[in-house]
Amino acid sequence: MRLAPVVVLSAVSLATLALPVRAVEIDGRIDPDEWAGAQHITDFRLTQPLSLVPSPYPTQAWVMSTPEGLAVAFRNTQPAGVTRTRERTRRDEMGQLDRVNVIVDFDGDGRTGYDFVISLAGGIADEVVTNEGRFNGDWDGSWLHATSEDEQGWSAEFLIPWYTAPMRKATGGTRTIGLYLDRVIGSTGERVAWPTASFQRARFLSDFAKVELPAYSQSLLAVTPYVVGVHDRIHGGSDFDAGADIVWKPNGQTQLTATVNPDFGQVESDDLVVNFGAEETFFSDKRPFFTENQGIFDFGLLIDNSQLVYTRRVGGRADDGSGAGDVDAAVKLNGSLGATNYGVLAAEESGPAGRSFRALRLHHDFQGQTLGLIATEVQRPWLDRRAHVVGIDHRWQPTDALTVLGNVVGSDIEQAGSTTRGSGATLVVDYEMGGGWRQQWLGMHFGDSLEVNDFGYLGRNNLNYGHWQLSRRLTDQPAESVYASHDYRGRVIGIDTDHGLRIQRQLRLIRQSERRDGGSEYLQFNLNAPSWDDQLTRGRNALYRPGNFGLSWERNRPRKGAWAWEFDGWVGSGGLAGNREVGYSVQFQPTYFFSDALRAFAEVSVEHTPDWLVWQHDNLVGRFDQRSLGLDAGLDWSIGQRQELRVKLQAIGLDARLQQAVQVGADGRAVAVDASGDGSPGSAVTDFSLRNLGFQVRYRYMLAPLSDLYVVYGRGGYWLDEFAVEPRDQLRDSFSLRDSEQLLVKLSYRFEL
Repeated sequence: MRLAPVVVLSAVSLATLALPVRAVEIDGRIDPDEWAGAQHITDFRLTQPLSLVPSPYPTQAWVMSTPEGLAVAFRNTQPAGVTRTRERTRRDEMGQLDRVNVIVDFDGDGRTGYDFVISLAGGIADEVVTNEGRFNGDWDGSWLHATSEDEQGWSAEFLIPWYTAPMRKATGGTRTIGLYLDRVIGSTGERVAWPTASFQRARFLSDFAKVELPAYSQSLLAVTPYVVGVHDRIHGGSDFDAGADIVWKPNGQTQLTATVNPDFGQVESDDLVVNFGAEETFFSDKRPFFTENQGIFDFGLLIDNSQLVYTRRVGGRADDGSGAGDVDAAVKLNGSLGATNYGVLAAEESGPAGRSFRALRLHHDFQGQTLGLIATEVQRPWLDRRAHVVGIDHRWQPTDALTVLGNVVGSDIEQAGSTTRGSGATLVVDYEMGGGWRQQWLGMHFGDSLEVNDFGYLGRNNLNYGHWQLSRRLTDQPAESVYASHDYRGRVIGIDTDHGLRIQRQLRLIRQSERRDGGSEYLQFNLNAPSWDDQLTRGRNALYRPGNFGLSWERNRPRKGAWAWEFDGWVGSGGLAGNREVGYSVQFQPTYFFSDALRAFAEVSVEHTPDWLVWQHDNLVGRFDQRSLGLDAGLDWSIGQRQELRVKLQAIGLDARLQQAVQVGADGRAVAVDASGDGSPGSAVTDFSLRNLGFQVRYRYMLAPLSDLYVVYGRGGYWLDEFAVEPRDQLRDSFSLRDSEQLLVKLSYRFEL
């Protein structure tokens, strides 16, 4: 059951307006006088596992609207027999910890939520929640927080300024927000929440309690200049750069942000990825300008990582191949007019290859449904190309059990005097049947002329996708069971190209489990019928591939004593051998805690793919026996609440031994050919191997909220050999790579005027 009456009654009780309030001191100690008149919440329910029984751990919260912001306090009683987790973490890194969450939907329309997290040790995280339950931790907000601990439990206090997010104009001196509060018990993995919303359901943001509060408005003008110096230890010499981010929020309805010469997140390092496939690798964006109030531009196409505004395009690889584009400036305006929210984004790159990016987003809330529009334009003079994309999205919730999401998108590309137009559409229907049963229907169509990647991200076009999924959640496991709950899912998937070529027919079975030790398990089995791969040869002849299977198991166990660990294993078949050849991959990551502030981890990965298909050119493909070893290790030291030291090492050694060279025919069949080629350059197919290294030492000192000093040392390299070398030797030799080595110092300071 959904306990809707409880939520309604709680929301009604919270609608009683508080008396005039005095200032709240955010010190982690709940002073009864300070919180007198606050709205008091005690009806927390168990939502992980999703049994919805009353919380086994007494939890209370207070909510109060003040001129300085939304104030929230938690009192968490913790029995003596329940271990407390006190690890100190970097910002936005929580893990399995004792913590509390406050998620606020400032407009109360289920569109965008802002998540604020405090752990028992005082660590914080903040995220933006869109699309009902998609969390993005790239955003960092400015808010006050504190915790305290005693024998009976611990307390936490939040103060979230009203200028945090754009919101609609209040009426009658009050504002109705959507609110969700929860508490996680780190040692058991349990979560208790009010109201009984859960991101394990199709709806999350829409199930928040509607809370009426006295309305206040705040203004903010903040300027964050930065200076950065980089010393190149390979070629010698140093470079210096400077820029600034500006935020102006005259009121809750209008927020303007701008950036001049933004840095490209030099203090963040992307994970190493070896990608020989046709789809590009997706990376998130940590640049402050591109994360501030970015939620309104969220327009996904339901397939993995898809979106029409992918901000890593701005300042990404330049069209002339000279490296990263140089962003001169960018500006963003967010606000609301009545029930309509809007966002405008513009960015300019410099130089003859510089691009111009534009985006407009509109979103209107109707009773029971919402309608939105997005339009983007990118001008690419180096390529004589102009790209326009328009999308319309719609959310409809006709009943408490049924949710329908859909969108349509079209592209118009002008290049070198010719025009190409394409279209696409997606639809997903989620139905909560009761008793833990759920169904989902999902359909996608992306035409072969649809192009959104000038500004957006779409792994591929030219497909028609459909699936039906039936799920069952079981939360009443026996007391003696090591499991607290199971979530079973069965899915049937069909994918064709826009011209009727079969890409996939798959049966997928999943069991996702929560364990009583606070850990989790994930088991997935995929059975694939014979199909065609139309991407391997980059749009040339499609390759026929026999049926195959895949079985994966993931297990994580949170900290017990000084150790925590994660395991990920996979076995499966593929390539042209089908089920005749079976490969595997194993990843194991133990973490050792020297103390609550200092930990070290080392992940070792081993992979064997006996029939690895790698495109060479035209319709020529190599079949390789591929083996690789990987190391992902690091050290995290939280030196008090203001300082942190992170050491990160990633290394990969890969060996690919040629088994056969094949030519893909027009009928999709692979025909063996002479691997030595015809003697022309690039015609031969040979063994190859590679090594890759990424190493970073990063020190951070927090001068003030959103004001930091970074000192970063980085080194990396990549080497490809046209002959076979054992993976262990490549992994060992990767530590000598030194394509790049630099020392970076960055200082940024936020001035609030």
